[in-house]
Amino acid sequence: MKDAIRQLDKRLNALRKLHGMPMPPKGWIRAIRNALGMTTAQLARRLGVSQPRIVEIEKAEVSGGITLNTLQRTAEALGCRLTYTLVPEKPLQDVVRLRASQLAQEKLTSVKQTMRLEDQSVQNKTASNELLRQFIDVLLEHPARLWDE
Repeated sequence: MKDAIRQLDKRLNALRKLHGMPMPPKGWIRAIRNALGMTTAQLARRLGVSQPRIVEIEKAEVSGGITLNTLQRTAEALGCRLTYTLVPEKPLQDVVRLRASQLAQEKLTSVKQTMRLEDQSVQNKTASNELLRQFIDVLLEHPARLWDE
């Protein structure tokens, strides 16, 4: 599991640099079509649709209402390749470790409260930190459990 996360993070790391690249104000389809010097009527013929449909497609892209199928077909008609990727805000390893830390801290807080009520509290900060680390390690061994709540 750790290797899979590490490999995926490595692949996605290059894409994080593109995260800040905004879509052109009137969308990628229109920007590329215009850069190619292609009219909406010409693109419509290449797609086998009406010219008004191209206007709808371009508007749908900007509003976020375009389907992946339509985007794929339009990209091909423009001589482009559609690349669809989910790019996590942070490396996946960090997301998993943070989630494990949060859950472990919650569990430790609950255990400490129970122990305090039974007059068995852990006074040693080092022991408490070690217990937290052990909780995190156990959670990381079974990452599917991190997302039950």
